Amino acid sequence: MSDNSSPHVVFQHDLNLGSGDRTQAALIAREALIASPELPILVFDRTSGRAVDLDLRGSAEEVSARYAPEHAPARRGRPKLGVTAREVTLLPRHWDWLAAQPGGASAALRRLVEAARKADEGQSGERLRRDAAYAFMSAMAGDRPGFEEASRALFAGDLLRLADLMAGWPKDIAAEVRTMLAGD
Repeated sequence: MSDNSSPHVVFQHDLNLGSGDRTQAALIAREALIASPELPILVFDRTSGRAVDLDLRGSAEEVSARYAPEHAPARRGRPKLGVTAREVTLLPRHWDWLAAQPGGASAALRRLVEAARKADEGQSGERLRRDAAYAFMSAMAGDRPGFEEASRALFAGDLLRLADLMAGWPKDIAAEVRTMLAGD
């Protein structure tokens, strides 16, 4: 599920109607639905490329309130630092090594993850952007001429060939694929 701050884009048929966070996208989609209820409206999470379902019922204020970020009351005690506790399964020798590291197991794991992220050199982000572009392409252009060949070009990293193959597609669809690949 996407959060409110992740970028979204709204399409009605082949036209990009606008983009913004989930609240803004819901309001754009609501207005388009009122203006042209006979045309399909799709809202995509730009981070994943997947279509998201939004509840557009009610007034603009009700829709806005439904998707507004929640404001949690101030809590007593330690501030929440964005730390998520999850289970890690390791062999006993791994736990022994981690326990002997300065700062303990958590600090050692954080250092290892940061070193791996640096060594990644952006490949994970590039893969996520490519996968998002493919998910969007499949939904919006899966039945268009050249889709299969465009998909091959996308996964081969041949962006010039991809652009050539998308030339016959509606301009807003091709532009959104480029936007998702750029990570804008």
